[in-house]
Amino acid sequence: MSRPYKVSSSLPTTLLDEGPRGNERLTAGLAVVLLVVLALEGATLLVIRQSIVLHIFLGMVLVPLTALKLASTGYRIARYYLGSRSYVRRGPPAIIPRLLGPVVAALTVGLLATGVALVLIPAGPNSLLTLHKVVFVLWFGAMTLHVLIHLIDLPGPGLADWRPGSAWLRGMTARRATLVAGLAAGFVLGIAFLPASSGWAHYLAGGGITG
Repeated sequence: MSRPYKVSSSLPTTLLDEGPRGNERLTAGLAVVLLVVLALEGATLLVIRQSIVLHIFLGMVLVPLTALKLASTGYRIARYYLGSRSYVRRGPPAIIPRLLGPVVAALTVGLLATGVALVLIPAGPNSLLTLHKVVFVLWFGAMTLHVLIHLIDLPGPGLADWRPGSAWLRGMTARRATLVAGLAAGFVLGIAFLPASSGWAHYLAGGGITG
């Protein structure tokens, strides 16, 4: 694949590198938080009848965090292909993550979209629930591979803005605020959907089967 046009700049190399490195820290930081929430969400599946309200709450927490993660990743891609010198210097992702990324993104959006829609309709078996389950199976396979590819390299940049003694990088305060705001927005969204989740709680308490 040909490299995009390189935009000339007189900025020092250290300053040129701050943009991509900051983007990497934000993207990785969001990924760390997402992995924690996803692990908790997965645990609720083991006892879904007893934890459906928590399952829905955590699903809503994932929505703004996922949107920020997609925006951060998309920003890097856009800057690279638009020829931003600093992002061109860093280069594109490896071929497998580059091909897998859009698949994971599409399945994640589909999984969250069907999940939100299910909360807004009457509880019970329906075609949307079936679609949600099918998308989950596909998403789980793609996401597992995605996580395995990035897991080793994730903690470094993901915790860099929060770990004492880490090298300071311009934009640290803004990145921290973005992550906290995304998490706070998720909690607000989750709380807002608690009344709507009562339908599924009553359905499962009455012996409804979702598995």
